[in-house]
Amino acid sequence: MKKKLFKIIGPLCMMILLSACVNKKEAVDNNENAEKKIFVVSSFNAMTEFAMAIGGDKIEITTIVPSGVEAHDFEPKAKDMKNMSKADLFVYNGLEMEHWAEDILKSIDNKNLVVVEASKGADLIKTSKQEGHEHGHFDPHVWLSLKEAKVEANNIKEALVKIDYSNKSYYEENYKRFEKELDDLKDEYESKIKPLQNKTFVTGHAAFAYLCREFDLHQYSVEDVFAEGEPTPQKIKELVSIGKEVNLKTVFTEENVSPKVSETLAREIGAKTETINTLESEGNYIETMRENLQKIYESLN
Repeated sequence: MKKKLFKIIGPLCMMILLSACVNKKEAVDNNENAEKKIFVVSSFNAMTEFAMAIGGDKIEITTIVPSGVEAHDFEPKAKDMKNMSKADLFVYNGLEMEHWAEDILKSIDNKNLVVVEASKGADLIKTSKQEGHEHGHFDPHVWLSLKEAKVEANNIKEALVKIDYSNKSYYEENYKRFEKELDDLKDEYESKIKPLQNKTFVTGHAAFAYLCREFDLHQYSVEDVFAEGEPTPQKIKELVSIGKEVNLKTVFTEENVSPKVSETLAREIGAKTETINTLESEGNYIETMRENLQKIYESLN
């Protein structure tokens, strides 16, 4: 009787044990697949913000240019090359913002890397001949336009869909949500800024041409588009004159640009200085652009 019982129970136990092992393996495999994320390398903070807005919890991201460093001036390190060699996606602005991007792409061995030049397809603003002599012929600060930010975010979305088509609807929903946030912010400040008589402001460097085009504002700057060179005495005199003429209350300076000249200019005019964020180093995109617009709006009243 015991032998018969063993013949029945023995195989049954083996079947249960094997089934448990298979189920455990499937659970481990499913867990690994669920946790596997697209590895994204972005050039600087604004590109990281766009990628996170679209990629959400489907991506793991690292930013090449550290906080407090100008993307124009940065030189990639060995760790950046290593990250690029194993990345699924590389996101950069383009337009000579990251002069090192082309060299780093040539030097790595990563045939599966998808590369997104986020500014592709944007409505670009030409720089002056002097400004564009070494850096290209277009203002690279595309991301500081709420309208052009949609172009950059859409380019990133298309790349993520290409890499991970099974989650296409997820990326598209995230893009629609981000697009609505951008449109709502634009509508809010259009209604505030449009009635104003004075629409002139002064910045440390000429990073806000796209934003000005969007809101019919006029930007004067201490330094040029690429924040290079010291302003001439004639330039300072001109800015003082403009500031007094429009009763300028604020001279803006940026997070990565020396405030010394802006502070001198502000004293000459009788204005205060305040920091405005170009999102190159830090800041949530929507929140920071709202803060920028609010500061500009208050300075014009």
